[in-house]
Amino acid sequence: MISRKELITLDYYPNEEIDEVLGYVKGSTVQTKNIGKDILAGLKTLIGGEIHSYTEMMTEARQIATERLLKEADEMGADAVLCFRLQTSQVMGGAAEIIAYGTAVTFKK
Repeated sequence: MISRKELITLDYYPNEEIDEVLGYVKGSTVQTKNIGKDILAGLKTLIGGEIHSYTEMMTEARQIATERLLKEADEMGADAVLCFRLQTSQVMGGAAEIIAYGTAVTFKK
């Protein structure tokens, strides 16, 4: 199974030679907070500062998306995921999608 340490943002893995490029892998999730927390977050915008409930939501979303990417790469038999990236977008008011993506590879033994 691929571990988090084998997610790398570089297009190569130091001291390893790529045997096969297995292809694009991704994992995503759409997250939203409940109406009560949205109201409190709206009030926070009046006084400024970090909105901790949203920070926690996005941290959780990144973890979920990354775990889904790792699962897909593992199912392909990958040794690592190169060019690892995270991206976010708003899909509707109060809901954000996080997508983790990269290139699954195997190394020469």
